[in-house]
Amino acid sequence: MDTTTKDSDAGYTPPNVWTWDKANGGRFASINRPIAGPTHDKQLPVGEHPLQLYSLGTPNGVKVTILLEELLALGHAGAEYDAWLIRIGDGDQFGSGFVDINPNSKIPALVDRSGPEPIRVFESGSILLYLAEKFGAFLPKNGPARTEAMNWLFWQMGSAPYLGGGFGHFYAYAPSKIEYAIDRFAMEVKRQLDVLDRRLAQSRYLAGSELSIADIAVFPWYGGLVKGWLYGASAEFLSVHEYQHVQRWADELLARPAVQRGRMVNRTIGPLSEQLLERHDASDFATRTQDKLADPQA
Repeated sequence: MDTTTKDSDAGYTPPNVWTWDKANGGRFASINRPIAGPTHDKQLPVGEHPLQLYSLGTPNGVKVTILLEELLALGHAGAEYDAWLIRIGDGDQFGSGFVDINPNSKIPALVDRSGPEPIRVFESGSILLYLAEKFGAFLPKNGPARTEAMNWLFWQMGSAPYLGGGFGHFYAYAPSKIEYAIDRFAMEVKRQLDVLDRRLAQSRYLAGSELSIADIAVFPWYGGLVKGWLYGASAEFLSVHEYQHVQRWADELLARPAVQRGRMVNRTIGPLSEQLLERHDASDFATRTQDKLADPQA
């Protein structure tokens, strides 16, 4: 028997009362805990724009920066934003200022300072919906198309945990390879890809003929998966070439300049030319990426 692919905890019996053992937390043991609330006092910076985003270039964070860049590309000047980097590996999300915005201590978190009182918005789906309604873009105003966009937005919010927290965790991050867990979540992720592929065989975008926040929500997760950006060799493992309509859709979104810019914001991995740790002005894409900061003459 190949013990590297079998469940090394096959004989585990859960105790009557669970207790937290930080030593069993794996790669993210230093930032995961069974309680909420801040661990330290730290106020968040505030820039000059009405929208203040506190995030990281993960799939959930990229959703929001893509939408903001798309709104700006449409001419919505009020969508100008400051994007501040939250390093979750360092525990920035547990600072008191961040917890005040998002008591769940997860990125992204947004503050809208355009009105008489600041409005906090947390959870990526809520942020997408808030911005789409605020600017009247990327969400049909009524009728079947709006309902279809909402269907797929909420599908993503309910499905992505199986991809990220389920498949991604056990395939790429867990301290041991558990065959049952990997098989269980791989099966579910492939089913989800088939759901998307069948829809995109019928429709250019998820809600119909126009790009919507549904596509913007789904793309960083499932588009990223089929383009090989997530979880090492997972694209080969899951045979993502089979999902031709998802591939077509992902390529179409990736060709959009606003999507390309949105993927760069708060990004800390990949080519230095594609990492814009903080974004405070449109010119930052040309002058403040990590390659430019590393070589001021570039």
